Amino acid sequence: MFWGMLPIILGVILFTGLLIQILPTEAAAGWFGRHELLDALIGAAAGSVSTGQPVTSYVLGGELLTKGVSLVAVTAFLISWVTVGSIQLPAEALMLGWRFALFRNLICFGFSILIALLTVATLGWSGQ
Repeated sequence: MFWGMLPIILGVILFTGLLIQILPTEAAAGWFGRHELLDALIGAAAGSVSTGQPVTSYVLGGELLTKGVSLVAVTAFLISWVTVGSIQLPAEALMLGWRFALFRNLICFGFSILIALLTVATLGWSGQ
């Protein structure tokens, strides 16, 4: 089964690397700053398309914050970057089934927006 999935896994890894190189952080900073909910939605969408590892997400999130991207957008981006994985959807669907893979990705996408909004609201309430 591993050898049958190897082309899909290799394609996912190569496509993810290509997307990360194509989308520079300076260009991404111009997409945000309109409204908190819209920033969270754009951040979650960008993170779900450009899936990555948790360790690299913190570095990328720090770079986005220094470029002026809002905290809600960066938080939604980081959460969806790690949990959603729409690029990996074919491999996940092959292993777990399409229904489960789609349902899990949709739930993670929605929760990444919700958690980002709640995180920023909590920091606002605590005075930080």
